[in-house]
Amino acid sequence: MRLVFAGTPEPAVPSLRRLAASHHDVAAVITRRDAPLGRKRVLTPSPVAAAADELGLGVIKADRLDAEASERIAALRPDLGVIVAYGGLVREPLLSTPAHGWINLHFSLLPRWRGAAPVQHALIAGDDRTGVSVFHLVPELDAGDLLAVRAHHVPSAATAGELLALLADDGAQLLADVVDAIAAGTATAAPQRGEATYAGKLGDDDGRVRWDEAQPAVLGRIRGVTPEPGAHTTIEGSRLKILAVGLPPADAPGLDPGVIVQHGRAVLAGTATDPIALETVQPAGRGAMRAADWWRGLRVTTLRAGS
Repeated sequence: MRLVFAGTPEPAVPSLRRLAASHHDVAAVITRRDAPLGRKRVLTPSPVAAAADELGLGVIKADRLDAEASERIAALRPDLGVIVAYGGLVREPLLSTPAHGWINLHFSLLPRWRGAAPVQHALIAGDDRTGVSVFHLVPELDAGDLLAVRAHHVPSAATAGELLALLADDGAQLLADVVDAIAAGTATAAPQRGEATYAGKLGDDDGRVRWDEAQPAVLGRIRGVTPEPGAHTTIEGSRLKILAVGLPPADAPGLDPGVIVQHGRAVLAGTATDPIALETVQPAGRGAMRAADWWRGLRVTTLRAGS
């Protein structure tokens, strides 16, 4: 089939590479425009744009699939549209332009966690099971009939970035299988079943650690917002980024919420239940460092983090 592929961030790249290596024709890649990155705000192509250029594929850069972009896509006469984390909506008449419509790879077990940040919300909520879903795109958000689903156990210590990378690789194969099935006329679809939950885009406040929550909830939030938007707390009025955490040693003392102490080689922070171990932190204006090194430089015996 003749495909158009829409995607922007790194998790969409494995799907693009898998389809580009297939016997299907990727007629064009749609991605968002170059964005300023880093301290110097250098205009940088999206990961999907960079991969498409490497693969020798034509690229349409558009932040919105407006009339101009839709006309360019329609002129390609695609058989199928494929979208993976593009970052924009596909509306009519573009939704009906490909002969087989559009399909979407989503990083959750739909209808749980429809929306922009399913992996992050799954970790924050403490889900022990997630997966990938391929579905027909419809006007309602992530609500189309399911073409394929594959479940995964959530690794106990995984961050959102690590879990998303795992799902992106596995989802690429599932997506390619669905494209093959549509081409062969053997694809089947079924309505989504169960209660829908929603995973809105995360903001800076979502990364603020709530020390008065139980240990599993604190760990889930920190891992769910890593690497973006990032976990943080305040120490004596200054922001401390929390980059990596773990479970405390078996003999860890009980601590009040937000109280930070050193216990042996571990730097511990109290929650509403058991403490957590701080492993890597980044104080304001400094680089990332081991929590033990940060603590040694403070020359204190105890601190209290803000909520």
